[in-house]
Amino acid sequence: MPDFEVVDLPEADHPEEGDTAPDFTRPLVNDEYWADASLSELTDEGPVVLVFFPMDGAFPATYVWNEIRDRGWGSGEAAADGPTVVGVSISSPYEHETFIDERGIDYRLFSDPDAGAAAEYGIEHDLDGMAGVTEHRPAVFLLDRDRTVEYAWVASEWPDFPDYDEIDEEIARL
Repeated sequence: MPDFEVVDLPEADHPEEGDTAPDFTRPLVNDEYWADASLSELTDEGPVVLVFFPMDGAFPATYVWNEIRDRGWGSGEAAADGPTVVGVSISSPYEHETFIDERGIDYRLFSDPDAGAAAEYGIEHDLDGMAGVTEHRPAVFLLDRDRTVEYAWVASEWPDFPDYDEIDEEIARL
């Protein structure tokens, strides 16, 4: 029996396959620095796996990024042929730098402390039902160069995790 409660999340009004994903500009953080960047700048370079996750340090964030790192999405040899992988959470750029370093991940993370990007994607929710404390619902969107959604997965409960094998297949299809 887990030592946490599984919670059903309300329906989300998120982009579906075939929709154009909303563009946004936020600080994009790597292990050395951060600067404002837009999602469209990344998709202009090629397909993007956009991973929304709860705040850094929460066990779902650690689990998701360890899995992505271990599968090698968008890193090493896969970086040349595969999509760019980026994350989005409410954590600050400082927290992202620490998270990247501690997890040993070679990915960039958008900082979205007001959950505005999550709201544009219809996947924001009040943390533990607390009004005014908003976080990102776990979600994965595979976007092409035009920001068309090729694949979408959004958590229906907390905690919930994507089917990584299914995403592997979708990435291979590109």
